[in-house]
Amino acid sequence: MKKFVFILTTVVALTASQMVSAQKTIVDVAVGNEDFSTLVAALKAADLVGALQGDGPFTVFAPNNSAFGKIDADTLNSLLKPENKKALTNILTYHVISGKLDAEAVVAALDKNKGMVTLKALNGQELTVQQKEGKIWLKDQNGNYSEIIMTDVMGSNGVIHVINSVVMPK
Repeated sequence: MKKFVFILTTVVALTASQMVSAQKTIVDVAVGNEDFSTLVAALKAADLVGALQGDGPFTVFAPNNSAFGKIDADTLNSLLKPENKKALTNILTYHVISGKLDAEAVVAALDKNKGMVTLKALNGQELTVQQKEGKIWLKDQNGNYSEIIMTDVMGSNGVIHVINSVVMPK
């Protein structure tokens, strides 16, 4: 009986823990992960925190700190300045898709469309999701690629897929 009570208690605790986690918005999830500190700083500089805490749903292709590290430090620091808010907003909204596309939905779309799907980002430009070399990649409008290195980080208002390079709009 003690074993049954322990198992039941563990299951209830895990379920409650998952429910609490799922109630965090995608911004809350990003803020809680130090590997997104540069992304969070950029979201704050662009005044996008409130928008991405909204109802959504959103799919965010989130560059981690290493991805931002590939950008020249002077360029990145310049983008974070108030006078460059419009350019920063354009870049960040290029990483966000309206709707919730989890990994299963992305793979299904790729299978249906011969390994390539075009998505419209919130900034109005297109991103291409492509399957090649056994991996899933984002291709920006400049022909640059970013690998999706982690999928399905869930929030209450959407999903985050982690990418290893910042994609750039035209």
